[in-house]
Amino acid sequence: MSDATPALVGRRPILVTGGAGFIGSNLADRLARDGHDVLVLDALARPGVDRNLAWLTERHPRRISAVIADVRSETELAAAARDASAVFHMAAQVAVTTSMVDPVSDFEINVKATLALLEALRARPEPAPLIFASTNKVYGDLADVGLALTDDAYLPVDPAVRANGIGESRPLDFHTPYGCSKGAADQYVLDYARSFDVPTSVLRMSCIYGQRQMGTEDQGWVAHFAIRAIEGEPISIYGDGAQVRDVLDVSDAVEAYVAALRDIRGISGRAFNLGGGPQNAISLRHLIRHLSDLTGREVEASYSDWRPGDQRYFVADARSIRTALGLNAPVPWRKGVANLVAWLQAERGLDAVAARPARVGALS
Repeated sequence: MSDATPALVGRRPILVTGGAGFIGSNLADRLARDGHDVLVLDALARPGVDRNLAWLTERHPRRISAVIADVRSETELAAAARDASAVFHMAAQVAVTTSMVDPVSDFEINVKATLALLEALRARPEPAPLIFASTNKVYGDLADVGLALTDDAYLPVDPAVRANGIGESRPLDFHTPYGCSKGAADQYVLDYARSFDVPTSVLRMSCIYGQRQMGTEDQGWVAHFAIRAIEGEPISIYGDGAQVRDVLDVSDAVEAYVAALRDIRGISGRAFNLGGGPQNAISLRHLIRHLSDLTGREVEASYSDWRPGDQRYFVADARSIRTALGLNAPVPWRKGVANLVAWLQAERGLDAVAARPARVGALS
């Protein structure tokens, strides 16, 4: 079902699939602020994203237009892509757990819809560029990376990996239906640059967090932990909590996507890791300690078995993308998480709680 406003009739907007989602809405907002017309295509299936779309259209009534549709509707998808000047493909089934329950829908959303979008662009006389939101899950569980448990965190034994993280030269190794579907789409996007000269690039994201994130237990763990901490509820952890991820503030992720479009001809056909890097690598236990500091009360946690395909360690070696696109150093994780907590409190009509001094021991 289309619900496009007339604001962009006769103009060539940038299409953002999944543009009402967490990263998509932040990206659409940035593009509109930069003076671009933006067409958001979103099914509004995820709870809370309708508020993101309302926020976008209120802020940019003449820049933002919307089509309420599922990416599995090839007719709607092709129509949205027909006049787009560029495409950011953010729409996806995003949870490993959901893919284990319904791998067919996971495939249809993540692979089939991506291929349909690529075909729609290839059919144009001059294909529009496409930048695809991929994931670190394409590298599998990284079980062969030797780890040592240090200060409540799994860290690589290899000093080079510990210093820099996992690079793009790491062989792909898809685990779980989600890993397979995102990995397959990742490879299709790259191959359309090779085979059909469609200008494309892939950003394999680590853990992105920040304002407008509707975190749940299955996806968006930083916001989910923050929401539970604010509400005084315990947090469920799968594994021992020492698993490490590099976290990246959404403002830095958006900057990377905008820069990728700006230099799409120079980076076409390339995949980049996008994350906070070693300086923003934290374990789940580190985040819980920081949230206790920010909220002024201890955050309780319970522990269950590891989930399929979970990585004990993933930190992106993001040197390639920062060099290629001239990106600045990312927001320090403690500052970014504090900003997220303040935003979540404001969204709930709560007064911000003054943070106690940060505890020592967490990775910065």
